[in-house]
Amino acid sequence: MSALPLSPARRPVPGVFVALGLTLAIGWLVVAIDGGQLFNQSTTVSLLHVAAGLGFVAVGQTLVILGGSLDLSVAYVVSLSTLVAAETMNGSNAALLPAIGLTLLVSAGIGLFNGLLVTTGQINPFIATLGVGLLLKGYLDSRYDGPAGSTAPALVQTLGYQRVGPVPLSFLLLLAVAGACWFLLSRTRFGHHLIAVGGDPEVARLSGVRNDRVRVTAHVLCSLCAGLAGIYLASRLGSGAPRVGTEGLYDLESIAAVVIGGTALAGGRGGVVGTVGGVLLLAGIDAIFNQLAVDAFAKQVVRGVIIIAAVAVYARRALRKADR
Repeated sequence: MSALPLSPARRPVPGVFVALGLTLAIGWLVVAIDGGQLFNQSTTVSLLHVAAGLGFVAVGQTLVILGGSLDLSVAYVVSLSTLVAAETMNGSNAALLPAIGLTLLVSAGIGLFNGLLVTTGQINPFIATLGVGLLLKGYLDSRYDGPAGSTAPALVQTLGYQRVGPVPLSFLLLLAVAGACWFLLSRTRFGHHLIAVGGDPEVARLSGVRNDRVRVTAHVLCSLCAGLAGIYLASRLGSGAPRVGTEGLYDLESIAAVVIGGTALAGGRGGVVGTVGGVLLLAGIDAIFNQLAVDAFAKQVVRGVIIIAAVAVYARRALRKADR
């Protein structure tokens, strides 16, 4: 039997890591000239904590985008998850596991609802997930004026602040989740079906792929990753925060990380390895700008330029391949 062609999810994505290395090198030089130090322990720990929060959401976003869909509700799922986790724990270590289980169950339910709207309801993913996000926003705004609940001390001490050297436990968990998703995309039937659906839904359907089931599963996994991000942020904050997801721009930032990492917004090409690189690149820019005390407006301008440049580069590559 001849070997199967290398799937898009398994192709190396070196470009974003080259950009990451250049960004950190230039940032280190600029910060050093300014009299600061970029690669001290506190900056490294902070960078990896930022990467962990965004990374969980971005890895999940990668799955739905690969399948030709999108999820704009993730920021509100993150906020809701912090509240479900913190209020269920209410400062009790004994309630830690039930709280985590309930948070993931609620997140999965939202993902299932998103997936059914997109597939069974035949609603455009942008509109469907935006609508679900607004429903969650209305609930959060009407029920909460500020932080609520209290995170179990055991979760704060482990996921929130424990480190292995300079590497936070949360970042190691992110790598584990990304590794699991890489395996799912590269080594399982579901992964190949997801990429096939994102590449050409009609061809996938004629090949026997159950498109709707694949997309619904992707949306459930995406919301589960957002739920994990909420649990992590609750461990960092010590309570639930009804606006932490939107204030962190996790919906748009996650899409940006996915695009910078080389995943096509149209679906069918990319993977989580590049997404992790995109997350680290965005977190690295934050770290450099924080060291230089650059204002928030300039940060967003640079982020926008990077995203536009990344999309332009990948679009030109796609055109060159199409012309061959």
